[in-house]
Amino acid sequence: MKINGVDYHVTVTGYGEPLALLHGFTGSGTSWSAHLPWLSGHFQVVTVDLLGHGATGKPDDPARYAMPRAADDLHAILRACGAESSHLLGYSMGGRLALYYALSHPLRSLILESASPGLADAAARAARQLADDALAERIACDGIEAFVDEWERLPLFASHASLPDAPRAALRAARLHNDPIGLAGSLRGMGTGAQPNLWDRLSAVDAPTLLLCGALDVKFTDAARAMQKRLRNARVEVIQDAGHTPHLERPTAWRDVLLRFVRDLSRRRMA
Repeated sequence: MKINGVDYHVTVTGYGEPLALLHGFTGSGTSWSAHLPWLSGHFQVVTVDLLGHGATGKPDDPARYAMPRAADDLHAILRACGAESSHLLGYSMGGRLALYYALSHPLRSLILESASPGLADAAARAARQLADDALAERIACDGIEAFVDEWERLPLFASHASLPDAPRAALRAARLHNDPIGLAGSLRGMGTGAQPNLWDRLSAVDAPTLLLCGALDVKFTDAARAMQKRLRNARVEVIQDAGHTPHLERPTAWRDVLLRFVRDLSRRRMA
């Protein structure tokens, strides 16, 4: 699908209310593969390979990856799929994009998994952008395998050690399949340091919001609690025995939480 001059890889499966899924950094639409048979029985599911990832184009210009342009692309994609008024679920980086998108576009609901509104402190944002730029440079110079080795050692993913061998191997293979230009551009254009601070804009989100996180991921659980206080219509769901990737670490619990949230919304609309 050609969107604003970039070839995007998009898949649409299933029937029902539309649900769009946005993956995290180093992921792709295939990050949701284990859930698609189940999700497609409940929703019309739209998966998107975000800029620089998967089979989507990898522009050379980091400015092309900036959040406003990524959100414009997402709007065009959902419109082309007939899914403008969708449930929008974003994980980590995809959650940051989903939140930005929800500030300007109506949604059935917003589901943020292990995501944040960015860094409120300007100095912290500047420091993070320097760190993201340095990491982007290392990816370009040292190659994907060295980067993936470094990425997987982050404390953020320590809970992945308890994953069964097959999903852990699949996750690593998907990360290794990435392109250095795409990952570097994504970091420089829409990394946490480059992202606008959205904390003061949370009250402008109209969509009912689910903030989903893992109990072992204390940083993002705390962020979810803080976000809930600023959002007008939000609930927090903490999945036990999960870290930063509940959809991967505790898939059954993740599905239960998601379906319960959507069904509760349907009951409220019918009441």
